Amino acid sequence: MSTLAAEVRARKVVVTDDNLIVDLSDGRSISVPLAWYPRLSHGTRAERHNWRLIGNREGIHWPDLDEDVSVENLLLGKPSGESQDSLKKWLKKRTTIPHDPA
Repeated sequence: MSTLAAEVRARKVVVTDDNLIVDLSDGRSISVPLAWYPRLSHGTRAERHNWRLIGNREGIHWPDLDEDVSVENLLLGKPSGESQDSLKKWLKKRTTIPHDPA
């Protein structure tokens, strides 16, 4: 982790139908398209709202979606690095598991 990113922490997370918005400890807010994180895009509203801060607020974890997003990658403008193959396997697995459509 870069020195700058190590000093900045997440304070608040909001997930809309289109964006991931993270308020940071230095006063900035970062908004990125939800499409950057396909698992969040494919998650239900309830799954997207079930998050927790991890690693001394250096990242965000969505347990229902098995997704992690770091503050550093948000600051660097890096979308998900998940391969298409991995995402396809995950999506296929989801179709066999009932989930909340909300």
